[in-house]
Amino acid sequence: MPARRPKKSDQTAPLFADPAEAAGEPVPPPVGFPESWLPVLGSEFAKPYFAKLAAFVAVERATQKVLPAEDEVFSAFRHVPPDGVRVVVLGQDPYPTPGHPHGLAFSVRPDVRPLPGSLRNIYKELFADLGVPPAPHGCLTPWADQGVLLLNAVLTVRAGAPASHANKGWEKFTDAALSAIGAPGKPAVFVLWGNYAQKKAALIDETRHAIVRSAHPSPLSAKAGFFGSKPFSQVNAALARFGEKPIAWELPNTVKA
Repeated sequence: MPARRPKKSDQTAPLFADPAEAAGEPVPPPVGFPESWLPVLGSEFAKPYFAKLAAFVAVERATQKVLPAEDEVFSAFRHVPPDGVRVVVLGQDPYPTPGHPHGLAFSVRPDVRPLPGSLRNIYKELFADLGVPPAPHGCLTPWADQGVLLLNAVLTVRAGAPASHANKGWEKFTDAALSAIGAPGKPAVFVLWGNYAQKKAALIDETRHAIVRSAHPSPLSAKAGFFGSKPFSQVNAALARFGEKPIAWELPNTVKA
């Protein structure tokens, strides 16, 4: 007996279902995508680009090691509902090292040692800016739980191959998220590190929102404008202008991913 095809009425389906099916039909909301974001981004799953993206990632998962784990792809959205976004920190794509990424931009699992170079530089600048000592781990979930959306522009990557899932459709999905956050509603602070992230400024209305710009914290560029940029105090100053409480940037010594 042939396998049952998912009904179009199904409310959810695996993130990347059968490639042939994904290529031929719109992809329903994936398991793990939070219900709170469905009114904002749910329509994206019915668009042809997402079906093609689903087919691509399904084949990648079947033939390659893909990061992060399938149930962590939308972790950034699960930590922060759309009406709770106070700050957006935009990354490019997940760390390509197995065991490192867990769905939050720049963050790694609590047991990862040594920390990635970009994250070490973020901690250095945080200490220089606000005197906050570096945490003994690289898990940034306490920031996310305060309304910091740690969002990568591309949500998956092939292990060992940075940017391998770029230009496959994720950018359209995350651009839709950025545009939704920038839509009328309460203001937010967008942290755009590096040229790649700064191109997304076109999606943000700077008359209502704040943008914090600098070089990327990567070891290749941190000395070209990231160090000394004081992004954390800039974020809190902008939140104060919006009548919002500041982000408590100091991380506890132990956290859960």
